[in-house]
Amino acid sequence: MSVAIVTDSTAYLPDSVVDAHSIQVVPLHVIVGGTEFSEGVDITTAEVAAALRSFKPVSTSRPSPQSFLDAYEKAAAGGAEGIVSVHISADMSSTVESAHLAAQQSPVPVTVVDSRSLGMAMGYAVMSAAQLAEQGGSLEDVAAQARSRAEASTVVFYVDTLEHLRRGGRIGSASAFLGSALAIKPILGLVDGHIRPLEKVRTSSRALARLEELAVSAVEKSETGVDIAVHHLDSQSRADDLAARLTARLEELPDDGDVRVVELGAVVGAHVGPGTIAVAVSPRPAP
Repeated sequence: MSVAIVTDSTAYLPDSVVDAHSIQVVPLHVIVGGTEFSEGVDITTAEVAAALRSFKPVSTSRPSPQSFLDAYEKAAAGGAEGIVSVHISADMSSTVESAHLAAQQSPVPVTVVDSRSLGMAMGYAVMSAAQLAEQGGSLEDVAAQARSRAEASTVVFYVDTLEHLRRGGRIGSASAFLGSALAIKPILGLVDGHIRPLEKVRTSSRALARLEELAVSAVEKSETGVDIAVHHLDSQSRADDLAARLTARLEELPDDGDVRVVELGAVVGAHVGPGTIAVAVSPRPAP
């Protein structure tokens, strides 16, 4: 059975990976000052960061069911007999709902996977699903591969301010107030599709050091090797420094993992704000 892979733009997969595995990416939308844009198509993360810094209204919206149906029909026309559609956590976006609605009208069977994640934690799951599909995996096995790798991932991040998450309803107002009032630098984590406060530190340098330790701890728990992505929004130098430190730490461990720096896109960036640094640690599937 020929299985095609569809995902959404919040996986933040490099173009080279998308092209190599013929993955279809359906963009989410970001609205800046009342004008709607498609993520990764007609707006840059720098433009979103600038809008946030200047206090322009920024919001996001899911793709339409028709956008997914177009992707499913294109995959079917290309010879796919089944589709695995992997998406951002349903607790953070209604993208999965659009995919389910489109799946009902798809010309071939579609299994929709709620990754319970986002960014390269989801991206690595999509990559593994695509690789298994290329090896002739069944629809069920490819979907299970995506689900299991996403579930095994660890995502921790630091934000300069909780205000953007509070405005978007992604974290409670009490937590946002506490962080602002006490000048706390929060360490946050993605836990079963939800953003949860993990720890509080006093400075950004301590926050980044703690991200490093949490990432290394996640690596040490893996028995299959890992891949790591360091995400950032408008904070390239800090992301590069953290990636270099993680690469050096991996050399001390029995692991041949890859560390890549990947900029957060407009949609997630709109909710976390400029200065965000995130680390996604994704254990590889067992052979």
